[in-house]
Amino acid sequence: MSGVAIVGIGMHRFGRTEGVSGRAQAVHAARRALDDAGLRFSDMQFGFGGSHSAGDADTLVSELGLTGLPFINVANGCATGGSALIAADAAIRSGTHDLGIVIGFDKHPRGAFDTDPADHGIGSWYGETGMMVTTQFFGMKIQRYLHDHGIKPDVLAEVSAKAFRNGARNPMAWRRKEMAAAEIAAAPMISHPLTQYMYCSPAEGAVALVLCRAEDAHHYTDRPVYLAAATFRSRRYGSFEVFSPWLALDRADPPTVEASAAAFAAAGIAPSAVDVAQIQDTESGAELMHMAETGLCAHGEQEELILSGATAIEGRLPINTDGGCLANGEPIGASGLRQVHENVLQLRGDAGEHQVPGNPQVGFTHVYGAPGISACTVLTREEPS
Repeated sequence: MSGVAIVGIGMHRFGRTEGVSGRAQAVHAARRALDDAGLRFSDMQFGFGGSHSAGDADTLVSELGLTGLPFINVANGCATGGSALIAADAAIRSGTHDLGIVIGFDKHPRGAFDTDPADHGIGSWYGETGMMVTTQFFGMKIQRYLHDHGIKPDVLAEVSAKAFRNGARNPMAWRRKEMAAAEIAAAPMISHPLTQYMYCSPAEGAVALVLCRAEDAHHYTDRPVYLAAATFRSRRYGSFEVFSPWLALDRADPPTVEASAAAFAAAGIAPSAVDVAQIQDTESGAELMHMAETGLCAHGEQEELILSGATAIEGRLPINTDGGCLANGEPIGASGLRQVHENVLQLRGDAGEHQVPGNPQVGFTHVYGAPGISACTVLTREEPS
């Protein structure tokens, strides 16, 4: 079994880019990743990629090169990018391939996601209750979480304020204007206790990564970042997730708990060793819940960590250093790979104004999405033993 290294990264700015298709953004990101690794598309032995709303990833070969490589489309909701990365990781670790590319991209129409309950095996009654509008689900879930763990709702505005501060320092982010917590808290209420600026928005953007066998990494870069683990889990009976039409009497941990534990176990690294983390913040309550579900802190500790500045870029546990989904928006196919792109920048020391100080060595990423799925990675500066 071979280790895996990331030797090239590329990104098209997130947000809204009028007149530029999602596919064009994907081609831009792919070419930047190839340039970063000093390679051509004809060098790639495989490709995995996906998009929710912007077309089939395998058609990108029309612009990148008709080389005959196996290019496989991946579709897995918010974990599309993470799932494509897991597939690439397996292709290299198994020895099937030595070098390849992963691409995630999207260009969503304006407005909320419009999902049909039937696509998830749910009757139309569920949509009629309003629960297919995920803002309501997230409002209900964070209400219960705050109650169960004695956390004040005021902290939700602080999470968003941090995201916009970080986004203002990130030239690739969509929302680049800082907002005070008081302004965020006073914004129109969407689904109690979450206000307008506590939610992310559907967006556009693209990310590409070039990966290779760990032992070959120095052929392409003198600063490889190693993919120590990439894991994925789906929901179990008893966990309450997006598009869940019922709540079981017997509660179970959400998929994030198992996915993150599996990632840390595979990497042989404890959560306490993480120097920088990117975790799903579809809304500010998600970041708060996922901090504990991923093992980065205990349930109930989040309020103190956030209010003390521990999760800021200069803090001891920097979280969502590029602004997360709140500042970048969420192009579904690209969002998980954006997190990996950010951690590669951080571990290389190339993040510029939003660089974490102290020469970070270990990065962690986590995505969560409907209908209850989670993908996680552990990245390291040093090659795992």
